[in-house]
Amino acid sequence: MNDLDALRTPEGRALLDEVRSTTPADELAVATRLRRTHPAELVSAALGQARLRQRAVAKFGAEDAELMFFTPDGVEQSTRASVAAYRAGRLRELGVTSVADLCCGIGGDAIAMARAGIRVLAVDRDPVTAETARANAEALGLTGLVEVRRADVTEVDTDGYDAVFVDPARRGRRSGGAGRSRIFDPEAYSPPLSWAVGAARTAPRAAALKVAPGIPHEAVPEDAEAEWISDGGDVKEAVLWFGTEPGAVRATLLPGPRTLLSRGLPDPAVRPPGRFLYEPDGAVIRARLVAEVAESVGGGLLDPTIAYVTADALRPTAYATAYEITDHLPFGVKRLKALLREREVGALTVKKRGSAVEPEELRRMVRPRGPHAATVFLTRVAGAPAMLIGRPAG
Repeated sequence: MNDLDALRTPEGRALLDEVRSTTPADELAVATRLRRTHPAELVSAALGQARLRQRAVAKFGAEDAELMFFTPDGVEQSTRASVAAYRAGRLRELGVTSVADLCCGIGGDAIAMARAGIRVLAVDRDPVTAETARANAEALGLTGLVEVRRADVTEVDTDGYDAVFVDPARRGRRSGGAGRSRIFDPEAYSPPLSWAVGAARTAPRAAALKVAPGIPHEAVPEDAEAEWISDGGDVKEAVLWFGTEPGAVRATLLPGPRTLLSRGLPDPAVRPPGRFLYEPDGAVIRARLVAEVAESVGGGLLDPTIAYVTADALRPTAYATAYEITDHLPFGVKRLKALLREREVGALTVKKRGSAVEPEELRRMVRPRGPHAATVFLTRVAGAPAMLIGRPAG
């Protein structure tokens, strides 16, 4: 808290501007120079904040990250701005004008909702985190829409707000206190998922609960819609929506957004490899919508337990990446090495699903050399270890 207060003074802000582009290699020299004219604690705080801001650019963009304040946990656990903006847009489309943001963290979601024109009560029980959220609302000119309150979210009265948004903590301290580990049991969230669901059900218009993408489908309440979101091909989160379509399941891909809805299709049939292989987006796989992709491309599965779709024709789909397959072989390093040497493949992309072989290990064993590129899929075909070699289609 003292560091944050000091960094918000004119001297602190001037230091932040001065150290903005400091690299790790230059940090010691910069610190030594600045400590001649500034308090050592303030210099250390400014350099630490500069490091956090540099890390935060990937999530928040350079323009916002250079103005905001961060904590180490806040950078790691905050929502990517593109995902937060998408979710805020959905709330706005549902007619939401005010939200109680419970477990607000450093305020990333509150910022996105305020920018969508939604009035936000942002609550966090940690004093440093709450003050950081307040500083960020101020830095981005959003204090008129964002009220930050330090409190236990389980004791906050959300009456007067159209919607509730809850982002429970999903990391705990490792044994020995070194870093944080992911929590997979929804009831081990802080607060527990059952409490968050109860809070969501009291919201008059809508509610959204951010949960880990690995949440078991069986843990999704019957009256909730479940949405898995990926950004740039990386699965970022799942959201349980209340006040939308109970029982609906969807996968949303950003940028876009492009959304695939479940139609309750049965598992696709297993069939021999065709000319094309489709690799569904991770959000599609998490949402268990591989059958919808398979139907759209006229394909089936290589193996009943693996989410690779094979088909004879190339059909456009936003929900999977297509590859043209040139070779289908039983797994064997010597066989693969000979084929790559014959094709003069030097740039080898290794993808795996259902194989114990690590991509880097395989690359070391086959030592690809040459001017051409290829992709090898290490997987199973009808239960047998196999290699499929090809290239991106289209």
